[in-house]
Amino acid sequence: MKRRPVVIAGGGIGGLATALTLHQIGVPSLVLESVRDMRPLGVGINLQPNAVRELYDLGITEAELDSIGIPAKEWALVGLNGSEIYSETRGRLAGYRWPQYAVHRGQLQRLLYDKAIERIGAQAVRFGARVTGYRRSSDDHVTVLAAHPDGSSSEIEGGALIGADGIHSAVRAQMHPAQPPIHWGGKMMWRGVTLARPIRTGASFVGLGTHQHRFVFYPISHPQTPTGLALINWIAEVTLADADDRRLSGWFRQVPCSTFLHHFQGWKWEWLDVPALIRGAESAFENPMIDRDPVPTWVDGPVGLLGDAAHAMYPTGSNGASQAIVDARVLGSAICEHGVGPEALASYNARLCGQISKLILRNRGEGPFGLLNIVDERCGGAFDNIDDVIPAPERVAFMAEYRAAAGFAIETLNAAPPVIPPGARAAAVLDGGE
Repeated sequence: MKRRPVVIAGGGIGGLATALTLHQIGVPSLVLESVRDMRPLGVGINLQPNAVRELYDLGITEAELDSIGIPAKEWALVGLNGSEIYSETRGRLAGYRWPQYAVHRGQLQRLLYDKAIERIGAQAVRFGARVTGYRRSSDDHVTVLAAHPDGSSSEIEGGALIGADGIHSAVRAQMHPAQPPIHWGGKMMWRGVTLARPIRTGASFVGLGTHQHRFVFYPISHPQTPTGLALINWIAEVTLADADDRRLSGWFRQVPCSTFLHHFQGWKWEWLDVPALIRGAESAFENPMIDRDPVPTWVDGPVGLLGDAAHAMYPTGSNGASQAIVDARVLGSAICEHGVGPEALASYNARLCGQISKLILRNRGEGPFGLLNIVDERCGGAFDNIDDVIPAPERVAFMAEYRAAAGFAIETLNAAPPVIPPGARAAAVLDGGE
């Protein structure tokens, strides 16, 4: 009898974390990735402590994460007058047992890919294979349909299919054919990386502005010697008055910084020169801030959704990639208990779908950046004493509520047992076939 692999649509962070998790618990998998080769694309992302814990449990070391990013020390919000609204320590400094990391997205993907090849073998990822759909069989298996660059197609028999194929997921589209179109509230983002001197703690995440006009930045590398300069990841955000859905066709396209610099021309303070930071990048990636409405379920028998395919959300909470990693681990835990098949996927769905659906809507409401909105509503973003605008207890409570909703409340996470206990293996796998 030949064991059918779990087929994973998409070789991004969520898909590769799933492959590594399945290998760890003794389940064969096959990643189908539409691109022809692995290239470290993208800019900076944050990995929250709940995701770093899971990477450590996958055998990803602190030294390896240090090689692609930097442990975050602080999260801060600043008003339009350059004065602080709120700040808090992050990672181990805040009392977590695990750090928070700011990393280069593409380099993290490459690290996970290299680990998959090292542990599973060169056959772990099949490039040039775009999953277009699936057929469920009567024995709770699935036939995965794939298209290839040369125009050909193929079918792969799987014990299950995990759709980790992003916000434009073909697996989700088949599972939920009546889903609404991509949701866009008119906010455009430009993302870039500039070599500059880090501010505040040297590893601070800083957001300033309002919900309609915002600039976010943080370092994603250790300072160079002897210059003290580091790679600073930044995101410039503007809500367009003339939002046109035709702009959605240019998703994540490269543009010169001159196309949006005027929006931030006057954003200069003693401690920060936003126009200079933007000009320091050769170009930026433009993309609309988009998400999808929650769906009632992430599963269809032996087929499940994971990562952005399940819960594409606004990046306001810095937890999209983190949640994809957590998804993979919760799925692995369910398979350890139930084996590969619909029962495990139903358990995974019950543990995450409802909770994370609420987080999608919370992030659409600006997530932790909602403090900037409150300040803007109460005083227009400029103030002499922030306590007169929003008292400290209100600010602290606001952030604590978000951490709890996003799954990384300090006490809860520190006390939680491992999602997958060391040495755990999958229960009897539903396989069969030749």
